Amino acid sequence: MSTSKNQKWVYLAAVLLVATGVGYLIFSGLSQNSVYFLNVSEALAMPAEKLTQARLFGNVAAEDIVRDPASMGVDFNVQDKDDPTKSIRVTYRGTVPDTFKAGVEVILEGRFKAGAKQFEATTLLTKCPSKYEKNEKGQMRPPGYQG
Repeated sequence: MSTSKNQKWVYLAAVLLVATGVGYLIFSGLSQNSVYFLNVSEALAMPAEKLTQARLFGNVAAEDIVRDPASMGVDFNVQDKDDPTKSIRVTYRGTVPDTFKAGVEVILEGRFKAGAKQFEATTLLTKCPSKYEKNEKGQMRPPGYQG
């Protein structure tokens, strides 16, 4: 009888040990990799000490786009989609997507520098405009589709 009880305690201890280990891994992974996904207005409203790593989205402002062919990068202002008067200056060094231009929607990943007024992007993604149009039935079709 006592061997049966000892085996139950061993299994219980093993289950608790595994559950504790998995819980710790999940908690530490979530806390270390937590990144805010913010629009420009939200980023400007957040306290500077909370703004380390972030994903930022908005529209590229038409003015002050400065391309740097030597370092393959671009500096520009990203505007809030709902309130274009709010913007943040972005510095990006890397390959600029072909679809990058004024007015296009962008998603940036990186970190804030000097509060929420300057953003150093490590990733620059542009949202591609839809090349499809709705037909009379509401179905999405390529432009000029006659089917």
